[in-house]
Amino acid sequence: MQQERNIIVIGHKNPDTDSICSAIAYAHLKNMTTHSHYYVPMRAGEISQETMYVLDRFNMKVPNYLGDIGAQVCDMEIRRTPGASKDMTIKQAWDFMAQTDAVTLAVTEEDRVIGLITKGDIAQTFMESEDSQFLSRMKPRYRDIADTVKGTIVVGDGDDRFEEGKVLVGAAMVERMQEHIEPGDLMLMVDRVENQIGALEKGAKVLILCLGAKASEEVIAKARAEKAVIIETSLDTFAVCIEIHKSVPLESFMLKEDIMTFRMDDYTDKVRAAMASTRHRAFPVVDSNDCYVGTISRRNLLGIQKKRVILVDHNETSQAVDNINEAEILEIVDHHRLGTLQTLQPIYFVNQPVGCTATILYEMFVEKGIEIGSSIAGLLCAAIISDTLMFRSPTCTLKDKMAAGALALLADIDIEDFATEMFEAGSDLGNKSEEEIFYQDYKKFTFGNTSFGVGQISSMSADELQEIKNRIQPLLRHECGKNGVSMVFFLLTDIRNSSSEMLYAGDRAEELADIAFKDAPKSDGSYYLEGVLSRKKQLIPAFMRAINLM
Repeated sequence: MQQERNIIVIGHKNPDTDSICSAIAYAHLKNMTTHSHYYVPMRAGEISQETMYVLDRFNMKVPNYLGDIGAQVCDMEIRRTPGASKDMTIKQAWDFMAQTDAVTLAVTEEDRVIGLITKGDIAQTFMESEDSQFLSRMKPRYRDIADTVKGTIVVGDGDDRFEEGKVLVGAAMVERMQEHIEPGDLMLMVDRVENQIGALEKGAKVLILCLGAKASEEVIAKARAEKAVIIETSLDTFAVCIEIHKSVPLESFMLKEDIMTFRMDDYTDKVRAAMASTRHRAFPVVDSNDCYVGTISRRNLLGIQKKRVILVDHNETSQAVDNINEAEILEIVDHHRLGTLQTLQPIYFVNQPVGCTATILYEMFVEKGIEIGSSIAGLLCAAIISDTLMFRSPTCTLKDKMAAGALALLADIDIEDFATEMFEAGSDLGNKSEEEIFYQDYKKFTFGNTSFGVGQISSMSADELQEIKNRIQPLLRHECGKNGVSMVFFLLTDIRNSSSEMLYAGDRAEELADIAFKDAPKSDGSYYLEGVLSRKKQLIPAFMRAINLM
């Protein structure tokens, strides 16, 4: 039985401040109102300097990274069969498999997988055990031989091993029997003392006395003198012949090399392909420290439980964490246009025409009567300020302004001062590479057969934007063609002057921009877009109309 799994709350790739803060706040709200599950905020990319400033300001931890939400081994039903010791006998292993209904055992040493054994391997071993020297080749311990034949060691050290010689039944007359005995042999005998003494004289290493026969003082003394072993059992000779080969240790014939193991965080598409390439039915699973956990089989692939997820601040497949189609989407809370995500069943979907997802979450807190602590209030307020560019973006609504004002009071911050500090922190990109700057707030869009990417950086300083332009412009053509896009654009947004400069690259990027913004001044590989601050509300709709005309 699998333990109850957490529900993931996550924003889009290349997350902005709204994406991160809304994930944290909504997970908090769900945990305050729902007690049947635990909600965990996560992120689908690296966070920006601006977002890091916000998290630090309100003493919040950075959510853990999740780059792929596809099913993993940890989502499968893992058979928690204990590992077997390499010294375990075939009989013990077979009985253990019968008790646990297992067909495969992982052989472990100090929690590390060192071997693998299946019922088929055991059966094949018996098929190949027809010669009388099979037992000595397997080198079983005397104590294991005694346990297997339900016997007791009378003479000898149980930790020593039977390492040479053959197995014989000493039922013939002494002289004829001695003709076949060689030093090191193991003899199955009954209560004929003369045969027992005769076997020891010819160098027999082990005597197993069957049918409850007891060794005499003379035989015991002789065995000690010859450093031989005597085992007494109540089984008959035929039963001992059958059982004795079950005393061989797993170490002697287990698979030791090329053992296929899977880690808890391996994705099931890799597991499925690997399983198809081998005959084994079950495979060991190890944790991040390579310690044995249990086994999985092909059958377990049929019952995988998908990861359960709530999406915030997006509903586009191209913007979602990788393999989103393999997850079970429970809810979406967003403020963008309807995208391409599909679900197998109806879900709770909140989509409002406001400037920020955090505004919607603020309303949810109020509707449910849940008190908003100062830290959560600070996160939500910061998200609104960021997404609306301190209320200058055309996406900003009265709801956004009212929510931000109320949240600022709860967080005890001055919006103007805080916004300046936050934007300055976000535009401090001196320690970042050009690629990191480009993908800091980057989204991919697809309309029909056309795919393009748009990045954006906002700043209160025109000088900082010029410095970023000098660094980013040479990179654009290099990035074009990656991630399945034919055109890339980059907005350098001046918050104070409510305008953006748009850089571009790609085979039809200039044509698209000319149609979308035909009256915009163009120079030096860029367009000056007066009044354009919003990628969502101003840039993308204009591009959609232009693509329809191209």
